[in-house]
Amino acid sequence: MYKAVLPAMVVAGALAPGAAHAAGGVQFASDVFVERFQPAPGGRTARILERADQLRPGDRVIFVVNWSGRKDGGFTVTNPLPRAIAFAGGADGTQEVSVDGGRTWGALETLTVRDAYGRSRLAHPEDVTHLRWRIPTQLALAGTGQMTWRGVVR
Repeated sequence: MYKAVLPAMVVAGALAPGAAHAAGGVQFASDVFVERFQPAPGGRTARILERADQLRPGDRVIFVVNWSGRKDGGFTVTNPLPRAIAFAGGADGTQEVSVDGGRTWGALETLTVRDAYGRSRLAHPEDVTHLRWRIPTQLALAGTGQMTWRGVVR
C-alpha cells in the first residue's frame, strides 16, 4: 500500500498567518511537531514530540505559531488549514473556527455544514477550514505570545 509523504516544511509554510490580519510590526514563526507514543518503563506510555521532517497519513501533529511585536489595540491572527491536515483541537480553546473558507466564525459546536444531500448537520473537526485568534490589547502590548493547535494528517 502506498502512503503519501509530505515534507513538513510545505505544511509549515502554509501556516504563516495572513499579515493583513496582524499588520503593524507583528512577526510570526511556525513550527510543526509529530506526536508519537511509545512504551516506557513500568508499563507506562511516553509521549514524544519530534520536529516534523516528513508527515504521513494518520500522523498526529502539533502546530505552534509564536508571535512577537507590540501592537496597540490588539489584533487578529487568521490561519487557513492546509487541505492535508484535519483539525483536532486547540490547546486552550481560545481560537474561533470557520468551516466555510473564512466567511463565518464561531465555536465548532455552534457551526453547521451541508452534507452531500444538502441537509444541514453540526460541523465536525475535519470540516474546519480556518482558525482565528483574537489577541486582546493587554496581551498585544506584552509583545509576545503563542498559539497552538492539533491536527491529523489526512
